[in-house]
Amino acid sequence: MNDVFAPATLGPLTLRNRVIKAATFEGRTPEALVTDDLIEFHREVAAGGVGMTTVAYCAVAPGGRTDRHQIYMRPEAVPGLRRLTDAVHAEGAAASAQIGHAGPVANAASNRTPALAPSRFFSPLGMAPMKVPDIAEITELVTAHADAAKLAVESGFDAVEIHFGHNYLASSFLSPLLNRRKDAYGGSLENRARFPREIARAVREAVGDRIAVTAKLNMEDGVRGGFTLPESLQVASWLEADDALDALELTAGSSLLNPMLLFHGAAPRREFAKTLPGPARWGFRLIGKAFLREYPYEKAYLLERARQFRRELSMPLVLLGGITDLESMRLARAEGFEFVAMGRALLREPDLLRRIRSDAATESACVHCNECMPTIYSRTRCVLRLDPPAPAIAIDRAAGSGASSEKADRQ
Repeated sequence: MNDVFAPATLGPLTLRNRVIKAATFEGRTPEALVTDDLIEFHREVAAGGVGMTTVAYCAVAPGGRTDRHQIYMRPEAVPGLRRLTDAVHAEGAAASAQIGHAGPVANAASNRTPALAPSRFFSPLGMAPMKVPDIAEITELVTAHADAAKLAVESGFDAVEIHFGHNYLASSFLSPLLNRRKDAYGGSLENRARFPREIARAVREAVGDRIAVTAKLNMEDGVRGGFTLPESLQVASWLEADDALDALELTAGSSLLNPMLLFHGAAPRREFAKTLPGPARWGFRLIGKAFLREYPYEKAYLLERARQFRRELSMPLVLLGGITDLESMRLARAEGFEFVAMGRALLREPDLLRRIRSDAATESACVHCNECMPTIYSRTRCVLRLDPPAPAIAIDRAAGSGASSEKADRQ
């Protein structure tokens, strides 16, 4: 059970090992298209020894991005994505595309299109009411996920990861706090789960067995009135019964309301505030402690929640959160998890896995300061790592504009 570095099967794939680079915003696509900087980011992690790296984030529609600098899946993006997957494959790793719609987490001011939510709420990011999709529009969104998955196949990806977490659109439908609909997509848990289940089935139908299909699912939102662990266990059981997914990656927290439940460790409130325009910075000082809460860091910190899913499900599961050394990887395997996912530790040391394989006593240099979090608005990086110089993406958070906004608007 501790064969972390042995080849492993994921749907139609055989990965060289059981370690996946988790999806973490790269902030390296100023024109909403692949750049050499983005390719190097994933090539470096692949060369560092992971079995698969996950590109985040490939939105299924222009309005599904957290800001308009992010990639969205359309034919113009395919050549660059193909260059990226070729570079990853040349290093012996597989490549996965995280697809989804940001929903209420989308910045409407930046995207210049209304953010979507299952029910009517005011968007603090776009400073405007969110748009509530009707049933016809929900059907279009399901199709958009399937079309994005087809483009992922065309781009050479080996897998897609559907985003069902962090109160992005599909996750917001699961939340009784955010979903107050009275139609077939609201009310009971079965109704609230309808949208993500339809997405998973549509994606599987679109790609067949050509690539692996996984999903990132919230175990809980960590917000009063939100999606709970017992509800998530039931949704996971339905997803397993639907037989559309090859694995579930288990996560937690809300990008909208409680992001630190996912990260644990220090809450970088001061650094985060510096990314905001003046008035918003003062407002953040008032609410920052409630928004960025403190959760003590420990190895495998999501394991206690995830164990309950392992007991009730037979499908492959990916353990995320506090996986930074061989000890935590072996613990995950001993607990029955088929794969582990690493994020921040690989920002600090892209070659960490290769060094762990050479020396089992290797410890991650990540100190869990989480100061990488605010860098997603420029160029995601570990602030303690000395990177080669690269142009930053200047984003005006107030208006969502950037130095490359003219070109980005035309994409």
